[in-house]
Order: sequence, then C-alpha cells, then structure tokens
Amino acid sequence: MSIDINGKIALVTGANRGIGKAIVDSLIEHGASKVYLAVRNPESTVELAKQYGDKVVTLQANVGDDASISALAQAAKDVNIVINNAGVVQPADLLSADAFAALKHELNVNTYGLLRVAQAFAPVLQQNGGGAFVQLNSVASIKNFTPFTTYSASKAATYSITQGLKDVMAPLGIAVLSVHPGPIATDMGDQVGMTEVAEPANVVAEGIVSALKAGDFHLFPDTMAKQFGDAYDSYAQAIINGQ
Repeated sequence: MSIDINGKIALVTGANRGIGKAIVDSLIEHGASKVYLAVRNPESTVELAKQYGDKVVTLQANVGDDASISALAQAAKDVNIVINNAGVVQPADLLSADAFAALKHELNVNTYGLLRVAQAFAPVLQQNGGGAFVQLNSVASIKNFTPFTTYSASKAATYSITQGLKDVMAPLGIAVLSVHPGPIATDMGDQVGMTEVAEPANVVAEGIVSALKAGDFHLFPDTMAKQFGDAYDSYAQAIINGQ
C-alpha cells in the first residue's frame, strides 16, 4: 500500500528532538498539511512551533501512560499517519539487580507504549479512510547488543508486535512500516556511545517518506542498518513477508 505524505495529517511521538524532530521536518517538507507533536514536555517544541506556525500542533503525551495516550487519540482525531518514535534506553549490567528496573522501564515505554498507541489510533486511522502506522524499532530488534540487552529485548518485542500489527491493520486500510535504524546522531546515540559512527537523523526521516511511498514493510535506513537489512533480506522475504 503506497502512502504519499503530501496533504496528509500526521502525528509523531517524541517529536521534539533527534529522529522525531527530523521526521517532523521531512513530513512538512514533503507536503504534510499538519503534524501533531506528541511530547511529554510541551515547552520542548517552542522552536518547532516558531518555525512551522500553524502547520504543527503540540500535544502533551506520555506513551508510558494509558490515560495519556487515550487522551491523545481524542485530541488528534483527524490523523492519517501515526509515527511512534518515542522510546528509551536504560543501560544496565545484565547480572545486576538494576537489570530488572531497566527492563521494566524499557518494556513499559518501548513495548507497551507501542501497543497503547496502536490500539488508540487504529480506530482513528480506519475512520479517516485508512493511512499508515510507523513504528521506530532498531537493528537491536533483530540482533542483541550485550551492553544493552534489556533494550534489545524490548525492541525485539516491539518488532514482533509490529509484525502482528501489519496483519491486523491491513484489512482496516492501514499500512504498517517497521523502521530499523543503526547508530543515529541523537541524544540516545550519545548515551550509548555511538557518536563516532552515528549518521544524521534525516537519513531515517527521509527513509520513512520513501518507504511509505514504496509500500515497504521494512526500512533499514543508514549504512549499518543496510548491512543488517542485506543479510536479513532473504529470511524477511520468505518468512516475515511470506504467507
């Protein structure tokens, strides 16, 4: 299913910085008529609001909270594209007690957060004639990175859920895109020590626009991610995209 950004109304979680902000820039550049900026702190989008005026609308939202996401869906009833970008990483020694707290936090935001957003917005997208649901996963969703095992586990779960969403949303006229970046120049990338190999966030943002138009399910946008995608492709085509 091909989705053209031009004229569409979109919502981006975690829209205030990093990949989320780059996605907002790309959506507007490619003709989106309005973009909802779903963020925990509305003050963090002041500069985006100055830049884009009435093309953006800031909404307070926390993907880790059920009531917050229900309210978000009520406030953005006209969306055609939902991009769930918000996520967290909490490094922890796997053999320490900290691992339990890290995994709980990452699962709540990354994994349960995805399910909250998908359940809240599937009826909205269907009511608006279909559209697209985009989930920011990671190369860590298909390959564990030992220092970030709990994060990798949460992203493996989100990737599995994204595959399920592809199947259940298709009859509703909703295309699903699973995005798997490698190291990207963001605060999170700096946090996990990937600064030297990180690529600009607009690589992901422009990749999303192109992948939606092409009707793809997987997107491996940057150099490292493309290496993963090339190695993974035959399995993905036969098993993930197969019948």
